[in-house]
Amino acid sequence: MGVKFLKRGFFQRLFGIPATQPPSDPGCWEFSHPTIVVHLDRAPELSVRGRAVRLEGKGLPERVLLVHGEDGRYHAFQNRCRHMGRRLDPVADTETVQCCSVGKSTYGYDGRVLHGPASSPLKVLPVKQEGGRVEVTL
Repeated sequence: MGVKFLKRGFFQRLFGIPATQPPSDPGCWEFSHPTIVVHLDRAPELSVRGRAVRLEGKGLPERVLLVHGEDGRYHAFQNRCRHMGRRLDPVADTETVQCCSVGKSTYGYDGRVLHGPASSPLKVLPVKQEGGRVEVTL
């Protein structure tokens, strides 16, 4: 089975504009080095499998992509493609994330490169779900 590609416009790919947005409620997450805590009751974007949020700012030393995986688990990645540093988006109905740029580097939830010009694996971050919260360790 081949790799599925996100449907993105020419300019979205050219300029590396991701589809995934920050959470609609910026107060749904907090960061205290080295842990990010996301309160799921305040992050409706993560209530559906295949959806994700971008976590940026608040003193984070790196961008993070948090995905409610198609496998029902939460997965977190350094939100930086290993090819050109662009942001990533989850690919619906797959267990992959993909660069928003023209190279379409695609990674499995385990970080391995499945397609594209990226030459090294994606940084996968440890995730723990307890009750109504998800903890990501940088």
